[in-house]
Amino acid sequence: MNHPSDLKYAPTHEWVRIEGDLVVTGISDHAQDALGDLVYVEAPEVGQQITAGQQTGVVESVKTASDIHAPISGEVVEINTALEDDPDFVNDEPYGKGWIYKIKPHNIADIETLLSNSEYEAGL
Repeated sequence: MNHPSDLKYAPTHEWVRIEGDLVVTGISDHAQDALGDLVYVEAPEVGQQITAGQQTGVVESVKTASDIHAPISGEVVEINTALEDDPDFVNDEPYGKGWIYKIKPHNIADIETLLSNSEYEAGL
């Protein structure tokens, strides 16, 4: 599995990347592989206030559906609308075109509570 070392990971299989004052998030390579071919991604609403650990959406595959959880608390400021037509971006490029939403965090330091790639992989 591919779990870049410059990202942080939630135990619920979401990843985060800092971009300026925003946090980009999606599901890990491990999660998309376990789910199989995705057919639908439900993201949270722009403007929605989210709390770390809260269910914020759903990914559905030909096999099953799985909840997406907020890795940190904040406000959703953008969703990846390309996933509406091409949810397979999550399968093909989970850390690139397959990002799901962006958060303006309440406290950027909360990212430090997430797992490094080696800690995440150790828990798989």
